[in-house]
Amino acid sequence: MTNPNEHLLTGIRILDFTRALAGPTCTRMFAEMGAEVIKVESAPNGDLTRAVSKMRADRSLYYVQQNLNKKSLCLDLRSADSMQIIRELVPLCDVVVENFKPGVIDAMGLGFETLKGLREDIILCSISALGQKGPLSAKPGYDYIAQAYSGITSMIGERDQSPCIPMAGIGDVSTGVTAAFSIAAALLHRARTGRGQHLDIGLLDCYYHYHEVNVHQYSASDGEIEPTRNGRHVGYVCPAGIYRGTDGDVMVMAFLHHWADLCAAMDRTDLITAAGWATDAERLTRLDEVIELVETWLQTFGDVGGAIDKLEAHGVPCAPVLTVAETVNHPHFIERGTVRTIHDPIAGEVQIPGMPVKTSDYPADSPYTAPTLGEHNAEVLRDLLGRSDKDVEALAENGVLHSGPT
Repeated sequence: MTNPNEHLLTGIRILDFTRALAGPTCTRMFAEMGAEVIKVESAPNGDLTRAVSKMRADRSLYYVQQNLNKKSLCLDLRSADSMQIIRELVPLCDVVVENFKPGVIDAMGLGFETLKGLREDIILCSISALGQKGPLSAKPGYDYIAQAYSGITSMIGERDQSPCIPMAGIGDVSTGVTAAFSIAAALLHRARTGRGQHLDIGLLDCYYHYHEVNVHQYSASDGEIEPTRNGRHVGYVCPAGIYRGTDGDVMVMAFLHHWADLCAAMDRTDLITAAGWATDAERLTRLDEVIELVETWLQTFGDVGGAIDKLEAHGVPCAPVLTVAETVNHPHFIERGTVRTIHDPIAGEVQIPGMPVKTSDYPADSPYTAPTLGEHNAEVLRDLLGRSDKDVEALAENGVLHSGPT
């Protein structure tokens, strides 16, 4: 029987200077696995996302989703007293995470060398759009800025039109997860060597890492292959893409050995080894014919569900293209906690994406809540720094500490 107050990362303490999405995703991974995350928010308004998605009781559901189980310490970061509080907290923390524009953390007097003076084995994780070093590093940036630079945006959309952007925080979230993995690795390294680390995690680097075949195909072909967007279909294997069914769209991945499975499902086994159809390279040269073949067959079904059943019966990898509305009530999503219902003390019950890490000993979706602004000011100063209630009250009266409505 596990301790209900224990989790994988219980005992790790993180000082969190992040805001928006990439940084808070990183520290959320730790908070939801039991680490103590002290989120330092700048007075008077805190994390800028507190003003986004305020749909119930003036409560930001964006903030709630990304800051479960964190403690909010709201300080006037221009105050010398605030910086003294931070300097006292650093030696008590294992990790500092920030996603300011490169150079800001140094200007604040909290660069890696300074932090090492406060705790020799400190781990500093700096998350940014374009990295801490390099000709582009000083530019301000968001997810889609890094995506555009990385070449990924150029791969999304129809070939003869301007590229599109995905309406999801793919770069921010995956960069946050990459940062969390890097911190975990640095913690293991510290346990082995006793040394701290400065981690430089850039959205651009993470996005560029997503290129599956694009970069090496361009390089190995000496530029003859110029990867670009290909609309609804993958550009290097076939069939692989989105096909129109009777009442919706179907994702079909029937390349390589699955071509035979698709042919069997369509009752066209004659095409399995037919000249001009047998290989992915051959099928790519006649992509329009492949699309017509598959979509004509899909139209013989009354609905997408029937087509999916037939494809799955023949082992063809496929899926309906679900909308967000269809996912929130899907039994698989609900059973796994992929769609998660939380109970916020202010906004009430709401569904959000669940914790993707599932473990054998601990629940994936504990009943965590997100803090109100400065909710843990007194707790942090009293319990960690030994300040008296009178000291805390004086700091609040002098504008060093700030808190919002509870």
